[in-house]
Amino acid sequence: MSTEGLDDGVVPRRASYAQLAKQVLYREYLIFVRYPANAVGGIVIALFFFGVLFYGGEMVAGRALTDSLAGIIVGYFLWTLSVGAYSSISNDIGSEVQWGTLERHVMTPFGFAPVALCKGAAKVVRTFLTSALILAVMLALTDTTLQVPVVTVVVIAGFSIVSVLGLGFAAGGITVLYKQVGNWLNLLQFGFVVLISAPVFELGWTRLLPLAHGSALLQRAMIDGTRLWEFAPADLALLVGVAVGYLAFGYVVFQYATRRARRLGVLGDY
Repeated sequence: MSTEGLDDGVVPRRASYAQLAKQVLYREYLIFVRYPANAVGGIVIALFFFGVLFYGGEMVAGRALTDSLAGIIVGYFLWTLSVGAYSSISNDIGSEVQWGTLERHVMTPFGFAPVALCKGAAKVVRTFLTSALILAVMLALTDTTLQVPVVTVVVIAGFSIVSVLGLGFAAGGITVLYKQVGNWLNLLQFGFVVLISAPVFELGWTRLLPLAHGSALLQRAMIDGTRLWEFAPADLALLVGVAVGYLAFGYVVFQYATRRARRLGVLGDY
């Protein structure tokens, strides 16, 4: 074994979390540009479902749909963000399990959970860009005008989907432990529709659910033009608290599930 460099007292420098985030973002960029058909396909599918929702609903509901169209667009925009945030961890870990590359994440000096979180955050950044494009096309198709205060929308939508990122963490841990549970995990994506449309003003307890409170604030921002500093401090505090709470819950579930998979010796099995 070569000892070159050891006699000089040179110690390899450990990579920083900033470098990890940079490399994960660059990886996400490469995946996006090297597989454009898949990236564009996701956008086309999202627009297709919105087209079915809009044109089909217009034929059935007529004027009633037009009156609530702005709310539907905002809700669908948040739903695309939520699905991207949720699947960024749960589906990605499922793919790593199938590919047999999961152990590489576990063996990194950063630890499995921080790497998964960075990968999830990188996919959320990409999802924000694609969802913004989908939003622009939806507004053009429906000839609808919305307020889009960028800072307000990014902050509210960002904290809203952090709670979903926590659910994705929990789902990823379950995937590591039980492997084939994709059908059950995908079912939760449709539950996001219920959360986004939850009647937070009539049922106050629904504010504690993921997406529900954030959806109500986002509606006020994009339809009524309410800016971030115009919201009540209690509303913003609740938004942050729900986001942090669900992210912490998902992180704990993820850590427990991965440790149990190690004890059972099924971490790398498929």
